[in-house]
Amino acid sequence: MNWWQKLTKNPLARFGALLLLTFYLIVIAADVVAPYDPYVSQPDGSLLPPTKIYWRNQQTKKFIGPHVYPTTQGPTDLETGDRKLNVDWQKPSPVGLFVPGSEYKLFGVIPFNRHLFGTVGEGKINLLGTDEQARDQFSRLVYGGRISLFIGLVGIAISFPLGLIIGGISGYFGGWVDGIIMRLVEVLMTIPGIYLLVALAAVLPPGLTSAQRFLLIVLITSFISWSGLARVIRGQVLSIKEREFVQAAKTMGANPFYIIVRHVLPQTASYVIISATLAVPGFIVAESVLSLIGLGIQQPDPSWGNLLSLATNASIIVLQPWLIWPPALLIILTVLAFNLLGDGLRDALDPRSLQR
Repeated sequence: MNWWQKLTKNPLARFGALLLLTFYLIVIAADVVAPYDPYVSQPDGSLLPPTKIYWRNQQTKKFIGPHVYPTTQGPTDLETGDRKLNVDWQKPSPVGLFVPGSEYKLFGVIPFNRHLFGTVGEGKINLLGTDEQARDQFSRLVYGGRISLFIGLVGIAISFPLGLIIGGISGYFGGWVDGIIMRLVEVLMTIPGIYLLVALAAVLPPGLTSAQRFLLIVLITSFISWSGLARVIRGQVLSIKEREFVQAAKTMGANPFYIIVRHVLPQTASYVIISATLAVPGFIVAESVLSLIGLGIQQPDPSWGNLLSLATNASIIVLQPWLIWPPALLIILTVLAFNLLGDGLRDALDPRSLQR
């Protein structure tokens, strides 16, 4: 457990782990955390700015606690192009915790309608404003994190076992088996990843659901990402297979595949763990880029990538920047957190460090 103590003493790795834990808990509990249904539009509420929370009644000036007022967009001024906000100061709506709202199924089974926060009354609390379709941006950001965060975990669950097994077989058997596998790996490593993703995503049938498109994106990214791991594992196995415990297993007549899985590959565990934490950001960025250019998760289903696709509209960047910076910031923080955790694991699991 010495490595665990080293990891917990690393402040950057600890920060990265806590940040990731927070993000994953929030998106897992998205039904509770999000105040509104991410697919439902608010009447006359397109492109509303973040809701301002008041503490005093704006008419009587009495303290009534946190509350908001019903807000809608007025008609567009044809001369200036501005849209005036209409605020109903007559109807303060208290902000509270665990207030009733849209119904969902808790744990996928129990009908439930309580949300972590929300309002009582006609007013809506849009922490990050609303999008062009008058949908709450914060709710869509929380739900979109489910795809953007879990695509990396699903990706390594597919690509890493593949890279481990193929690299282990190549390094253990050597000879013509090693030659064929390594030539295949070298061919895959020469393929530009992002161009392959764009090309393959462009030919996907247009009628696919977001769930099907999500799985195909994962399969595509996994298909091109296992080769690098296989090459490194092969190099490690070449040295591990000459050690005494492997030779002893051979002498006892153990099956080669049993030796690879039971004795050889576990010796590469520290490298695999570190590589996994550093590989997840690649899957997240790949999904974000594909969704950004319209080849990934499609509207109305949210992901951080297609929420960021609004950045292609110059008027949105200038007039509604609150729609752009939250998904961009979350992608940056997630990638940074994984890298910090990966660096911390590398330092903690370094064999030379453990020997000292």
